[in-house]
Amino acid sequence: MFWACQTNLIAFYDEVSKKLDSGDAVDIIYLDFAKAFDTVPHKRLLSKLRSIGLSEVVCTWIENWLQDRVQRVVVNGTFSTWSKVLSGVPQGSVLGPLLFNLFINDLGEGIMSNVSVFADDTKLCRPVNSIQDVTSLQQDLDQLAIWAAKWQMRFNVDKCKVMHLGCKNMQAPYTLNGTALGKSLMEKDLGVLVDNKLGCSKQCQAAAARANKVLSCIKRGIDSREEGVILPLYRALVRPHLEYAVQFWSPVLKRDIIELERVQRRATKLVKGME
Repeated sequence: MFWACQTNLIAFYDEVSKKLDSGDAVDIIYLDFAKAFDTVPHKRLLSKLRSIGLSEVVCTWIENWLQDRVQRVVVNGTFSTWSKVLSGVPQGSVLGPLLFNLFINDLGEGIMSNVSVFADDTKLCRPVNSIQDVTSLQQDLDQLAIWAAKWQMRFNVDKCKVMHLGCKNMQAPYTLNGTALGKSLMEKDLGVLVDNKLGCSKQCQAAAARANKVLSCIKRGIDSREEGVILPLYRALVRPHLEYAVQFWSPVLKRDIIELERVQRRATKLVKGME
């Protein structure tokens, strides 16, 4: 269930594309946990670790690692009293993401729709060709809400959206905890812009814009125009914007290809002798 961003995107949207190609309408619900890593309750986490078969020695070690943490707030130089931290996995640690993944590993149990989970980003999707399909998707959404309440997690309803795909889509409404979900024509999924036509033009434009901003900083901030200086900067700071998950959103339209190639030509002109 927990793959690299690129693999997650390719696997999920490949299934969506197959459904659309077969003539189905598809609804995708994008879910977001509110302060996900900070709200994992320690006692429930430890009970889940024991239930999946971790030895008592390991569970005790993790418990000792989590307990006796305190926090306080500083406002304008005034300090609050120290308070015990009873929830959350330490961010920036090696164990933090692993413990969070183990905690939500059973999120999709009993869900009939396609569930894709990557850290605190969750997607729920299924073909919706009838009222019964819409009802089934809503029931699965309700099941996720029940899971969240049981394990003291909370969805950020304002950030949860539904995207309707397919020309015959019924544009059905969905609710989460009694609140209607907003409709979206485009979502940023694991850092990649995805629209309701599964096009990549917006992502190409966004990637080129970010890369061009970095190039501008290099041009203004670096006096040297030697290849040995510019090329490492380009590889380290510019190319990642153009190549992140590109196997998923690689452009097919000529205008999008030209947009990305223009960035590379601009970078080339920064090198002395290649203006």
